[in-house]
Amino acid sequence: MAKRVSDARLVAYDVLRDVADRDAYANLSLPAKIEKTRLSTRDAAFVTELVSGTLRMQGYYDAVISIAAQRDSAQIDPRTLRVLRLGAHQLLATRVAAHAAINESVELQRLVSNAKATGFVNGVLRTIERTDGARWQELVREAQGTVDEQLAAAYSHPEWVVRQLRDALNVDGRGTELIAMLEANNESPQVNLALLPDGERSAEQLCELAQQELGEEHIIFTGTSPHGAVLRRISPLAAISRLRERGIIACVQDQGSQLAALALVAAKPVSTGEKWLDLCAGPGGKTALLAAHAKIAGAHVRATEVTPHRAALVRRATQDFGDTVDVVCADGRSERAYAGQKYDRILIDAPCSGLGALRRRPEARWRKQPSDIPALTKLQEQLITAAVPQLNSGGVLAYVTCSPHLAETKAVVKRILRQNTQLRQLPTGKILADISPVLQHDREQPVTQLWPHRDGTDAMFIVLFELAQ
Repeated sequence: MAKRVSDARLVAYDVLRDVADRDAYANLSLPAKIEKTRLSTRDAAFVTELVSGTLRMQGYYDAVISIAAQRDSAQIDPRTLRVLRLGAHQLLATRVAAHAAINESVELQRLVSNAKATGFVNGVLRTIERTDGARWQELVREAQGTVDEQLAAAYSHPEWVVRQLRDALNVDGRGTELIAMLEANNESPQVNLALLPDGERSAEQLCELAQQELGEEHIIFTGTSPHGAVLRRISPLAAISRLRERGIIACVQDQGSQLAALALVAAKPVSTGEKWLDLCAGPGGKTALLAAHAKIAGAHVRATEVTPHRAALVRRATQDFGDTVDVVCADGRSERAYAGQKYDRILIDAPCSGLGALRRRPEARWRKQPSDIPALTKLQEQLITAAVPQLNSGGVLAYVTCSPHLAETKAVVKRILRQNTQLRQLPTGKILADISPVLQHDREQPVTQLWPHRDGTDAMFIVLFELAQ
């Protein structure tokens, strides 16, 4: 008998189930299942879109399903709701033929859930298919109460996240850009590479060589980070392998993260023999970029990571730099993290809510809760408090979060400055503007908040401190 459900849809359903029931991460579960199922390149791309798009727009699809089913989506069996979300995504956000999306969804329901509910699935999806996307947006908004509820449902964000993004944008003088920010979070993120410097070729020369090797159809340079590139229609593994053949070491890394590491390097001239510390190093992208600059300048990097498997990732990411880097599994609040030494530069890319990377981690918006924030800010302050005494006089500390949440950014900075009067803020805005002239941020600001909709990066928050001499 012919197979009624494609392997791609089965894999997509399995990943969504693992994310919901087993707290799996889609970016880890998906590649493993694609490899195990041996999907073709085309099917792998399709299942990636199904999983990422369905997770990203889950809140909106639930609102659509509630209207189409004439019952709250929370009352629908979770397995059936998962099937409906996948079907809704195909109907509302892909070019999949409606009959294929509906028929395969019905068969998927028969296979993974209650077969008696296939008629329900068929009816709900046919109701969704009969109305176009623009009208569904209107219906979803009309079904909500407050403005925040409307934005949350229409743009598929938890309401508390909408409020926090609005507050952060207002403080940054960008209060009119909330919808643009929400829309950016719902776009499929581009794959970014960092081309690591080697001391022999300039960043511009490395970019030119990379483009010669991969071609303009596969790699472009936005200028956001001098080491940054955007990949198109080529797998990162293939691109990195081909670049290595040309003597270019590259790694996958958001360009906002690149700027955070580069800001620490550019904060002041580097002297030979400096000691640098990457305090929360996993998975190692920033460490690798620091290590490349350290090797050129004659500095040394100590990288600490609290979890063994992430420490292993840091070792793998920095293996090209030999004894320029030491990687240690240690808590950044412990003495072991510092090895009884003082450092000239310390990077704290602190554990945070991750609200700045919702494009890349589509399930994160549904997992994070406002109640998570106090414990995170406490940890962030503890890491800074532990690190400050380990700075040499005149040393630089970079505090970075992948979050625009004000409690994790400016509120932490305010308390740290109050508690550590020997710290002074460096002109972070000017330093970053000198690194990346394309950034449209106030050069005079002592902190910089990057934004996906403006900068094409994750919403990284970056601030630099110097310890008074």
